[in-house]
Formats: sequence, C-alpha cells, structure tokens
Amino acid sequence: MTPLATEVLGRLTRVYGAARDPERARAMAAYMRDLFPFLGVQSPAQRVLSREVLAGLPRPTEDDLRDVAEACWALPEREYQYFACGLLRRHARVCSAGFLETARFLVVTKPWWDTVDALAAHLVGTLVSEHPELASTMDEWAVDRDMWLVRTAILHQLRYKERTDTGRLFGYCTRQAGHTDFFVRKAIGWALREYAKTDPAAVRAFVSAHRLAPLSAREALKNL
Repeated sequence: MTPLATEVLGRLTRVYGAARDPERARAMAAYMRDLFPFLGVQSPAQRVLSREVLAGLPRPTEDDLRDVAEACWALPEREYQYFACGLLRRHARVCSAGFLETARFLVVTKPWWDTVDALAAHLVGTLVSEHPELASTMDEWAVDRDMWLVRTAILHQLRYKERTDTGRLFGYCTRQAGHTDFFVRKAIGWALREYAKTDPAAVRAFVSAHRLAPLSAREALKNL
C-alpha cells in the first residue's frame, strides 16, 4: 500500500470508527436488506468526516486511489465503500485507462445499487469519456452474465448529455430489453429518462419502436 493510502486508511478508520452509532447502523442495514453491516454514519455526517480525513493531504495518484479503494472494499462496514466511491468520483480524471480493471473489481465485489451506480456514472463514465478506446469494453460489459456489469454499461453515459453515444445507449437497451432482473430493467428506464432531458423526441421514438419491459418504458417516459 502506498504511504498516502496508508495514512488515509488510518485516519478513515479512526474518524469514522469514532462516529459509530449502533442504533442507526441497525436501521441503515435493514434499509439495505441486511446485505452489509454499517457503522451508522449518515450521509451528511459522512461528508463532514471525509473532509476531516483528507484535510491537508496531497492530491492522490492513481496508485493511491487503487490502494484506498481496494482497502475500503476489504473493510466490512458499507460507509467505507461510500468513502472510496466519493474519493474516486473526485479524482477519476487522475486515472489511466488501465484503472478500468480496478473499477470492474469494485463493481462485481460486494455489489448493490448504492455503490454500482456511483461507480458507473462517476468513475466508469469518466474513464470512458477520457479514454474513448474503453467504449469497446462497455460493449462487452453490456452483454456480460454479471448483471451489475450490464447495469454499469447501461448507466455509464448517465452524465454525458449531448455527448451521449446514442448508438451504444439504444443498442444496450435493445439487447437487454428482455433481461429478467429488476436492476437491469430499471437501469434501462433510468438511462433513457436521463437522455430524454437532452433529446426527448429520440427517446419517445425509441420507446415506441421497441418492446421494452413495462418498468423500463414507464421510467423512460416518466417526465415526457
């Protein structure tokens, strides 16, 4: 582990650990179907504590980010993974194309919508935007057997607006229109709804011309 990553992890476990609230932790875990243990630190407090953890530290390198993220994923409580997602979001442009392998590991390890969606829109999306050659990897993820990779591929352009590759967006939605999992069907609707803010006519035409799951179509057209 890099020296900076070691410093960050030491501060993080100390600062977050001191804020542990067992009663809130039980409620937060129950909300997430008891898939993960929690410290009981709610989002507003996490943001304050994260600033304390990072105060005075230099800008992380790609190696620092990889080490911090992987160490946070190894810790049991979910707030540590949230911290890593926030750090990666802030510094995604530091990372080379090779960081996509780390992103893949984070997506498929301890996966649930809370971390996967953050990684898709703010890490993977930035990596593909900065390194367009990675779009071919999104094509592979879009048909992967792992539903969380599929969801990531569908959502990675969520913040692209006018830069959206509509061929890929509509193509992924078409190929996965019959997917049996709720999270993929929801992702299709969400991605289309978000792009509808940029080109509502294109989304209306796409939904009209394709047989989507009712959930996907409803989500796509929600604001139209």
